[in-house]
Amino acid sequence: MREAMTIAKLKSTPAAENLERAICALKKVPKPLPRDFYSRDPREVSRDLLGKVLVRREQRTLLMARIVEVEAYLGQDDPAAHSACGRTPRNAVLFGPPGHSYVYFIYGNHYCFNVSCLPDGEAGGVLFRALQPLLGIEEMAAGRGISINPETINHRKRTLDLRKLTTGPGRLAEAFAITRERDNGKDLTSIRSDLVIVDDGFRPLRIEVTARIGITKAAQHPLRYIIADNEFVSRV
Repeated sequence: MREAMTIAKLKSTPAAENLERAICALKKVPKPLPRDFYSRDPREVSRDLLGKVLVRREQRTLLMARIVEVEAYLGQDDPAAHSACGRTPRNAVLFGPPGHSYVYFIYGNHYCFNVSCLPDGEAGGVLFRALQPLLGIEEMAAGRGISINPETINHRKRTLDLRKLTTGPGRLAEAFAITRERDNGKDLTSIRSDLVIVDDGFRPLRIEVTARIGITKAAQHPLRYIIADNEFVSRV
């Protein structure tokens, strides 16, 4: 009941585009994006991932959030990519097959979630930087170890609270309980997977492209993709 009330209030705000689709998805989650979706240039995949929905199945509970910010990493020709040094046991997922999750631990305190791209044998990937929470908000907050009140009437405060859940790579991984042990190498295209990405029909009105964030190598390249004017991107 509380989840339904939260969605009803969010539906009246600009930051929650087409949440009706997410409600329908409670009854039947769409099929995962197919492998050929990922078997392309990471720049193309990045653009097309914006607006799609990340879904985690936790027993009978669904966590769902819209993808609003990603970064493309181009493989061995990209100095900022983990695959720039060649194939290793740590980064092997990035070399294919496409559509598998690549999870790594960074700064000694959080995980980052990526998906492999390009045909099998070619390295490439997309890093997920921010999501817009849709369903399973209380579970996401519990995963983050924080307390929020998503039912507050004040729109700005509600958005600030929800941003604490999935704005930033570490936050979204924690909210969705994504870890290397549990999820590295997981096939995101499998209907049997508890972590998938689906298309609920939403399309962003406008996409912006900027330089990537938090890196020192090849930092000038425009490889960060965001849904323009979305309140849940990590940085404008």
